[in-house]
Amino acid sequence: MRERYADVIASDIVPSPGIDQVIDAQSTCLPDKSVRVFFGQNCFHHFPNPDRFFAEVLRVVSPGGGVVLLEPYYGPFASFLYPRLFPTEGFDKHFPSWETPVVGPMNGANQALSYIVFERDREEFERKYPELEIVHRQVCGNYIKYLLSGGLNFRTLWPKFGIPLLTGVEYVLRPFGKYLSIHHIIVIKVKE
Repeated sequence: MRERYADVIASDIVPSPGIDQVIDAQSTCLPDKSVRVFFGQNCFHHFPNPDRFFAEVLRVVSPGGGVVLLEPYYGPFASFLYPRLFPTEGFDKHFPSWETPVVGPMNGANQALSYIVFERDREEFERKYPELEIVHRQVCGNYIKYLLSGGLNFRTLWPKFGIPLLTGVEYVLRPFGKYLSIHHIIVIKVKE
């Protein structure tokens, strides 16, 4: 994304290659109303205190801007898979709090946090943050390619030349996306 748009800042909570800035999304060094969009990929469920993140969104994101989150989904397949796939990150849809105990910057998360905040406790979210509006939610249909590619942490299990076949299988299975998906997208707008 940064290669295509010069004003994009690539950030993470820890230094790594390709990162412009180390930023904690719950306490940024960015000026007020200076950001048009936050894009977070598999990060929201790592925030130990989502309320601090939402406060930072309201401070830093300009009116009309927003947040795009790509997060673990909560459907039947994801609910089965996630507790077994990442032992350092829990998946507890019944966790009583939005706050998650953290044991380090990349460990100790609740991969069901987006479900808890934006689905289970949506009324609470809307009551606490009337300036924020969930404007779009969508399941991702790339679950087979993601898993066979190795995702973020594992080695590739499928050759690159076989990707068109997987794309076709995912297309055929599209009607079952809400059951099979392992990621979803949430778009939140800062009201004007």
